[in-house]
Amino acid sequence: MTVAQNIIPLQNPENTAQVAAEIGAKLVSGDTLLLEGPIGAGKTHFARHLIQSLQDVPEDVPSPTFTLVQTYDTTAGELWHADLYRLTALDEIEELGLADAFETAICLVEWPDRLGDLAPPAALRLTFETDPSSETARTLTCVWSDSKWPSKLEQIHNV
Repeated sequence: MTVAQNIIPLQNPENTAQVAAEIGAKLVSGDTLLLEGPIGAGKTHFARHLIQSLQDVPEDVPSPTFTLVQTYDTTAGELWHADLYRLTALDEIEELGLADAFETAICLVEWPDRLGDLAPPAALRLTFETDPSSETARTLTCVWSDSKWPSKLEQIHNV
């Protein structure tokens, strides 16, 4: 399995929102984004703007930290936004129905390390890192092994 990556500098929250919308425009049912990074690195901000970019009328997109999963009907199909931070066992994840959603919906998963072997092998892994020299800048590293991702990422503004 070949693994590839792109590194995207994100100068500020507006730039992060723009990149989220550009990636969102390429997603179809069955695509999964695994959002990694420490608290405050921009995972939820990215997810919120990606979801809103796919809505006819952008609505409030709360963090699913306490609900665990929020689902949305979007112009690209059903979208699941999961935050697995509070989960500790694989059976808790299985109860959410994520395994089925990985096949039928667009899925955004924060704290994907909780998935273990349930993580879809074709997922795009997005790692957000803060920049110690700036309050607002981030670095986004995109890692994939599935051949569908290069064409979806080639038109991204910062790449």
